[in-house]
Amino acid sequence: MDETLQEAIPPSLRDELLALWSQLSTFGTDLLQPGWKLWQVLIVLALIAAAFLMKKWAADRMTAWMRTLHDRPKWQLRALVIFRNRLGLMIFAVLAWAVYLTMQQITWPSRSYLIGLAATIGTAWVAVSYVARIVRNPFLRTIVTWGLWIWVTLFYLGILDETQTALDSIAFEVGDIRISVLGLLTALVLIGLLFTVARFVSTTTAARVQRNEDLSPSMRVLVVKIVQIILYAGAFFLGLKAVGVDLTGLAVLSGAIGVGLGFGLQKVISNLVSGVIILLDKSIKPGDVISIGETFGWVTTLTARYVSITTRDGKEYLIPNEDLITGQVVNWSHSNDFVRLDIFFGTAYGDDPHAVRRIAVEAAKSVERVLSVRAPVCHIVGFGDSSVDYILRFWIADPTGGLTNIRGNVYLALWDAFQENGISIPFPQREVKVLDSVNVKGPAD
Repeated sequence: MDETLQEAIPPSLRDELLALWSQLSTFGTDLLQPGWKLWQVLIVLALIAAAFLMKKWAADRMTAWMRTLHDRPKWQLRALVIFRNRLGLMIFAVLAWAVYLTMQQITWPSRSYLIGLAATIGTAWVAVSYVARIVRNPFLRTIVTWGLWIWVTLFYLGILDETQTALDSIAFEVGDIRISVLGLLTALVLIGLLFTVARFVSTTTAARVQRNEDLSPSMRVLVVKIVQIILYAGAFFLGLKAVGVDLTGLAVLSGAIGVGLGFGLQKVISNLVSGVIILLDKSIKPGDVISIGETFGWVTTLTARYVSITTRDGKEYLIPNEDLITGQVVNWSHSNDFVRLDIFFGTAYGDDPHAVRRIAVEAAKSVERVLSVRAPVCHIVGFGDSSVDYILRFWIADPTGGLTNIRGNVYLALWDAFQENGISIPFPQREVKVLDSVNVKGPAD
């Protein structure tokens, strides 16, 4: 190593790096010495090249074959894609084991040691690439995969302890907390694994809770959110604790940050608290039909920050939880799904009002969504200038099916019934008289 670089590095770290460098140099020098070690290195390189060419040939044909599998389930196609992406590693591992076992039979075991080591590392890499699939997040999966690949490689090369010691020597301190490169790498891999376990447990718990009919929809959402917060927070802090981070100092720091966030993110915190209140008091739950302002639709999702409302025309409104707590909300299905609707109409004065009421009720009953258990009623509400005014009231039990369409269907049934029974719907009429100009007296002179 360069003398200037050696002087810039702390003595303890310099000693560890020199020891690791010396071991790697010795290992590399031994490999390049003429003899069976060099031949084994060349054989391994040849196997890598052969695996690359075979993977390219096999992957192209496998891709063409997979395009013909249109009727297969998605999980099978996904498994085939994962297998195709790992063909190179698997082909190398198979070839390396085949060459190693063959050389074990025809020559001394020491003359195939490096090939066996390469086969072992290749097999471990294949296993790691499959095990890492349980990590759903692509970024965390990449970190876990590369971290485990490096770990198994160093382990089988026999330089794991020296590498760990060297990485642990590269550190900086913040107060009483010492953070090293080894600690950071370990924390990333460990937190990634813990987050994966937390995600699996969370998904399983959410599925069980959603199937529990004893809990209301809002309580199911609340239980799932609480479980997720506990699991992910626990995974994060357990990961930090496992790598030696003092959580006492972190608690003081997080308290100060929390106070600052409380002032700066007041609206966000308000929405979070409002969301918890909505879930606890069950005033709004998924599936409810609500009106807030000019927005009418049914609740599809309850989140920590907002409520998603889908209208009949397909628009999705994200209403902040705070607005639902502090504003007026009409919940059409809060305690039950029964909704009463009113429509107004008028008939001519020459029509029998008793017959009009009876025909209107029968017309409403003939509409499909109108309930018969809560029979429609019709009342006179006034005598207008040109018509007798009525109100027709009826009940429905499916407000998610829409309100405007059911009103329109009832109006159409009224029209047909009135046409069949000779009942007329009047409209305002005015008489205009034109006075003779001769009879109109002008202003006095």
